[in-house]
Amino acid sequence: MVEFMSYLNNAESNFCLHVNQLSRNYSVRHFFAVVSKLGDGGFWAVMALVMLWMHGLDALPAVLQMALTAGFGVLLYKALKSGLVRERPYMNHYGIHCGTAPLDRYSFPSGHTLHAACFSTMFTALEPALAIIAVPFAILVAASRVILGLHYPSDVIVGALIGMSLAGVSLSFI
Repeated sequence: MVEFMSYLNNAESNFCLHVNQLSRNYSVRHFFAVVSKLGDGGFWAVMALVMLWMHGLDALPAVLQMALTAGFGVLLYKALKSGLVRERPYMNHYGIHCGTAPLDRYSFPSGHTLHAACFSTMFTALEPALAIIAVPFAILVAASRVILGLHYPSDVIVGALIGMSLAGVSLSFI
């Protein structure tokens, strides 16, 4: 697995370096740092409150299901990160700037993207009117992780696939 991660690091490093150049601009870096920070969970909590506001206590089971799914997502991505130990791009490649402080050391898979894909999928399925907000925000979260030098594209892609899969499994129980 170490050899495969090393291969991915080398294959994706030029793309990461190129995309990370966007973060040299203060406004771009600040915008994506704010998006990334909101992707820590605050944005999704507000979306859950909006759903509760729209539907009252009838939405509570769905909101609790999303919270449970998110908790499982945390356990899963932390287990993967600690087992796969892929260093973040800014740690591996000179010239890639860290645009904001990471929440942990390792990058594979992207937990932010996992949760963004999971929540946007669930919100879209449970309240389609929220898709116009949830989906673009999820895409911005995923982009922020690469632009800020915190993740490789494969970290984000795998995080999104895991997140959508978790949402699909979770939605099958509702």
